[in-house]
Amino acid sequence: QVQLAESGGGSVQAGGALRLSCLVSELDYGNRCVAWFRHAPGKERELVAGIYTGGTGTYYGDSMKERFIISQDKAKRTVYLQMNNLNPADTAMYYCAGSQGDDQYCLVYRGAEFFDRWGRGTQVTVSS
Repeated sequence: QVQLAESGGGSVQAGGALRLSCLVSELDYGNRCVAWFRHAPGKERELVAGIYTGGTGTYYGDSMKERFIISQDKAKRTVYLQMNNLNPADTAMYYCAGSQGDDQYCLVYRGAEFFDRWGRGTQVTVSS
């Protein structure tokens, strides 16, 4: 069973940066869509970014590409989310999610409802 474990959250001031990590414990790491979502109180869950672990394809949610970068280390089975120039609106619980599929599947089926494995989340708090 695929398990995902997030780490790297914390508290930062506006303008700061954080790098989140998602460790994927699965031998078949190379055939998955892994994405970061975030959920803030009173707001809907939203896609931040996703990646196809079998290649180099990435995608981003609306307005996310300017400051966030998703990447992976295949040898470590880890997907990263580099978050730069953070502001208080980025405060949320950040979740790593996984589904099985190829690169085209990852690009098309990017909504939260298509992911069947979720981590427990890591909290990011940005103060002004």
